[in-house]
Amino acid sequence: MVDDPWRAQLEAFGSFVRTQRQLAKLSLRELAELATVSNPYLSQIERGLHEPSIRVIRAIANALDISTETLLAQVGLVGDNDSEGRVHGATEAAIGWLPRTADLELRGLDVSADRLAGLLTVDAALWRKEVADMREYLGRYGSRLPAALLAELDSIERRLP
Repeated sequence: MVDDPWRAQLEAFGSFVRTQRQLAKLSLRELAELATVSNPYLSQIERGLHEPSIRVIRAIANALDISTETLLAQVGLVGDNDSEGRVHGATEAAIGWLPRTADLELRGLDVSADRLAGLLTVDAALWRKEVADMREYLGRYGSRLPAALLAELDSIERRLP
């Protein structure tokens, strides 16, 4: 049993790295080579015996083809969510919380910066129409429709500029 919370985090980090390495079908030696660290050092990290630097964490994340933030968030080393479940750094919009562009995994996607900005913009007129369409569709459920669903639609409408 681990009494030290930091040691528990290191062990969780190491376990997550090992699991991701195995899912990627990489040997310890292969991941160490891709991350440009020694086999013994990577083994110590996987067993929670060594605290890696941010440079090493980035190298491991890149070698596993996951973002550094994802790697750290998976084991609770960075606060990804606040107490109400909102993603750290997200922007509140009328329709909910929108992520920061930097938090999106875009590798392999052909999306321009302008297009991405457009995708993360809330068009109030379109959303008013969308809410009206949702009300019309959901109206067929009559009294069987949960009140909370209608309350959420009301809330979205109030937040729209």
